[in-house]
Amino acid sequence: MDISIELIVRELKNHGISKEKIEEVYKAYLLADRIHKDQKRETGEYYINHPLNVAYNVLKMGVYDPDTISAALLHDTIEDAEFDYTKESIAVSINPTVAELVDGVTKMRSINFATKDEEIVANTRKLINGLTKDVRIIIVKLADRLHNMNTMSKKKPKKQKENAIETLDFFVPIAIAIGAYKVKNELEELSFKYIQPEVYKEINDRREQLRIKNQKLLEEMADKIRNKLKDKGIECEIVFRTQSMYTIYKKIQKGYKIENQYDLNYFKILVETIDDCYRVLGTVHSCYSPINGRFKDYICNPRTNNYQSLHTTVSDKHGKFVKIKVRTREMDKIDAYGIPAYWDIDNYDNVADLEYGKTIEETNKIIRKKCQFAKKLIELDESLHDNVDFFDTIQKVLLTDHVYAYTDNGQTIELPVGSTALDFACEVFPEKLDTITSIVVNGIEVAPNYVLKNNDRVQIFEDGKINHDNWENYATTESAKRKIKLIQKKRNNID
Repeated sequence: MDISIELIVRELKNHGISKEKIEEVYKAYLLADRIHKDQKRETGEYYINHPLNVAYNVLKMGVYDPDTISAALLHDTIEDAEFDYTKESIAVSINPTVAELVDGVTKMRSINFATKDEEIVANTRKLINGLTKDVRIIIVKLADRLHNMNTMSKKKPKKQKENAIETLDFFVPIAIAIGAYKVKNELEELSFKYIQPEVYKEINDRREQLRIKNQKLLEEMADKIRNKLKDKGIECEIVFRTQSMYTIYKKIQKGYKIENQYDLNYFKILVETIDDCYRVLGTVHSCYSPINGRFKDYICNPRTNNYQSLHTTVSDKHGKFVKIKVRTREMDKIDAYGIPAYWDIDNYDNVADLEYGKTIEETNKIIRKKCQFAKKLIELDESLHDNVDFFDTIQKVLLTDHVYAYTDNGQTIELPVGSTALDFACEVFPEKLDTITSIVVNGIEVAPNYVLKNNDRVQIFEDGKINHDNWENYATTESAKRKIKLIQKKRNNID
């Protein structure tokens, strides 16, 4: 599909964007077209096609903010122009907000770095801090990376693999952090295809065989549930899905055969209201037996990136396990594009009552205050001045697999896999570290070095006695270790 400025303008008009703002977007396009004039990419196409595609990717993420679209069109003008073009020039030509967004996605190349690695680390710090500055910087960068990965075929195999690894290591976790799972899945698929093409083809072929084999069973189950819901007056849409290639691969790496992955093929049931979600769940369980331990309520307890849905796994009459997800259409939009989807929700009553703003300005403020990922970034940025230390800590603490535990009032806390009960206490109650007397997980008192599992419920008490010695050996996260050192320093000064 050829992307043109006319298509982008039409989308903005259909979404009710004012004539003045649309003219500003068109002005940004003309500026980008002039700056990139006669430039070509490695694919042989004119360079302007790239920013047009990035802008359209932003639109597909549900972001119709004219400043973000303008920034997407201009995102390479400072970095890749064949003549000197500056942030200040964009501020004068378009507006200061667009200039800040473009600067946020622009790599620092004018500084004389000692090594290429130093340059990479410094640019990574600049970009990842964009989440705390303005989430739109991350959105443009993800849209940019998505188009780059879709046009990698002309690059040399070594470069393809390097970009694919970088995408998996950095951009996929960032997509997860803002809840953009559709973008995350697309980036994973494209990266996996370049890193291990033979394995990719083998899994893809087998996945398609199993999809065809399981399709009739899924359709029979869906028809039965749909008819039951119709009798109860519940309107729904049922969407069939197949697990992403990279997710399947990661499970195979853990020892699961592709044939035994119960969520390989599944379906989503989309309804109008939260109340309908729970009514549907009851109907599903009345039709098919639920599997103990396989039910997750992410509506009552959303993930830290605001993902919301009900998950259940049921058994059919032949004993085959099938995963089913139930959510509202608004929740499905959030599942696809994450935080940006909140700016395009029609009815906020049909999503959980979460603190993400209805405007971009509100969202940026709340992210800095409430979003665990952003709060950790701010903390690390303030405490780690060396870029290499910052980069290493980001990889260890943030861009890794996570475990999800809960406070006694149901708040979801995200920590790296392998985190302890003490890490949890440091994250949730840093002001109480010197007075903690016991830690209770799922109703049972545990040692500070207890390793957390998904869905653990943790309570912190101050009404007994606990030995605080050697606590630095019980914490695994850098954040927890720093907080414990501060407490110990304070205690030693008092003594």
